[in-house]
Parts: sequence; C-alpha cells; structure tokens
Amino acid sequence: MTTPQPLRAIGDLAKSARAAGFDGLLFTETGRTAYLNAAVAAQAAPGLELSTGVAVAFPRSPFVTAATAWELQEATAGRFRLGLGTQVRTHVVRRYGAEFEHPGPRLRDYVLAVKACFAAFRTGTLDHHGEFYDLDFITPQWSAGPIDAPDPLVDVAAVNPWMLRMAGEVADGVHVHPLGEPGYIARHVMPGLAEGAAKSGRSIDDIAVIVPVMTIVGDTDEERHRERELVRTSMSFYGSTPNYAFIWDEAGFEGTTARIREKQKAGDYAGMAAQITDEHIAAFATESTWDGLSDALHRRYGHTATRLVLYNALADPERLERYGAVAQRLSAPG
Repeated sequence: MTTPQPLRAIGDLAKSARAAGFDGLLFTETGRTAYLNAAVAAQAAPGLELSTGVAVAFPRSPFVTAATAWELQEATAGRFRLGLGTQVRTHVVRRYGAEFEHPGPRLRDYVLAVKACFAAFRTGTLDHHGEFYDLDFITPQWSAGPIDAPDPLVDVAAVNPWMLRMAGEVADGVHVHPLGEPGYIARHVMPGLAEGAAKSGRSIDDIAVIVPVMTIVGDTDEERHRERELVRTSMSFYGSTPNYAFIWDEAGFEGTTARIREKQKAGDYAGMAAQITDEHIAAFATESTWDGLSDALHRRYGHTATRLVLYNALADPERLERYGAVAQRLSAPG
C-alpha cells in the first residue's frame, strides 16, 4: 500500500516493489490521484498487479471512472483492479463539491453503472437505469472500444453490515478497513459477504477479501518500538471516525472513539495516539520477528483473506526488500 507519489517518483517505487518480490501495488487516494500513479507504475514495472484502494467514487461520473479503469486494464494486460469508496460527507461535499446523499445505495448503483459502461465499450450499447445514474448514450467516437483483456474487477470499501452485504451482491471484492482485526472479519465481513453473494446467486468464494494489515516487525526491541509508535498514530487517526466505533467496542475497547475524538477536538494529536494502548495494538496489529512474520500473518488471516496488503511496508525504504521477502513467502503455493 502506498499513498500516491509525485509522478516522477512513482516509477522508481514501482520498480523497487517489483524487484523486492511484491505481487503488486495498491494506491490509496489523498491529495494526489490514485489513477495517474497506477498509469505510471504500469509503464515503469510491467507485470505488477495494480489496484486503487480506494479511489473516491462520487466526484467522478461512472463513465469517467469506467473509461479510466478500462485504459489501465489495457495498460496492465489485465492486472488492474478498480477499488472504489464513498469517503465521508465532509470531503465529498465540501472538498469535491459532489453529491453524497444515501452513500451506500449510491455506491451500489455506481458500481452497476461502471459495469454497464464496461459492457458498452465492447458492445456499443449503453443501458443503465438506476436510482442515481441514468446512462443510455454512447457512440463509437466516445467509446474506449474493446480491449484484449477481461473487464476490470470492481471492489468496494465496506465497513458496516449493509455495505458488506452490498459488496457481496454487486462487487468483485471488498476492501476491509485497516482496523479490520480477525474477530471483526469473522463476525461481520464473511457473513455479510456471504449473504450478499447469495442474493445475487453467487458464492462467497467469488468475492475477493482484500485485507490491509498493520505490522510491527523487527529482531530487536528497538526496531519494534519504532514501528509500534507509527502504528499507534495510524490507529488513532482511523479510530477517530464515529462509524468505526463499533469495531473497537466489539473487540473489548469500549469508548475508544469517544476518547480519541475528545483529544482531536482539542488539537491534541499526541493525546489521540495515547488513547491507543499496547492492548489495542496487540489485538489490531501483527507483531513479529522478520523470520516469523509470514507465519504470523497466515495464522491471523489465512482462512479469510484472499490477498493481504502490507500497510506500512513502504514506510521505510531500507526495509523494503525484507518486506518483499515476506510477501514472497505469503504468495508461495501451500
């Protein structure tokens, strides 16, 4: 996982990730766009699997998103996954200037509209009529046209039960939240996906479960301490979102979000991180020596995750190769 980088830098990062042994790169979307980074990475390091994880859906029309994903799928020879999410109201309305009402149903319709656009690029007929998007006009001049690759797979970010059921019903995969510890995945993610998949006549095995994992790894206490503090800060950032409060509560840490938000409102960022105890970290992150990390991750996620995204593997360029070796062991058959 990486936040988008300056375009002049992303090519070297992609080459380094491939050389280290990673299967691919997943691009979040912050101030820079995930799609442009993916395009540069596709040219710099052919063979990498690339994914947006996740791109913000609503500020872009479904057609624009579909056309962008289509070109990236062609550029990667079929190794691109389109990951979409809603973001939160403040960002979508006040930063992007886009609609946000009914975000769950809107994203469901958006995914179906994107897939209708994929079909239109192959057939020349666009025919989607949903609750939020009506698309029925395309001409050869304005179509991307067929490509020599399958349609891009479309994944969505989901946290609450309704969104998980929706992902199982209409998407090809789900991006689990970085706070998605194994208990949450077992209680909510897998049952929700299974229920949604059954609604559309599919099996849960048809849905990719994409899990970002926060790791604390090192062969000395000093190494692990430094990474532990980075993870503590990341968890406090995510833990400040009210919609995620139930994840903490169900894991036995009731009131965590309220305590973090109190510090956040006071501008006390160190105090926010201080609300994340070592017990929180033990439950939500994976801590290990280098030799034991792949086995530790497999024990925690091997029975649920389709693919693991190493959340902080690129945070330290000097350790990239060591994380790459872990990724290779995780990808090895058996």
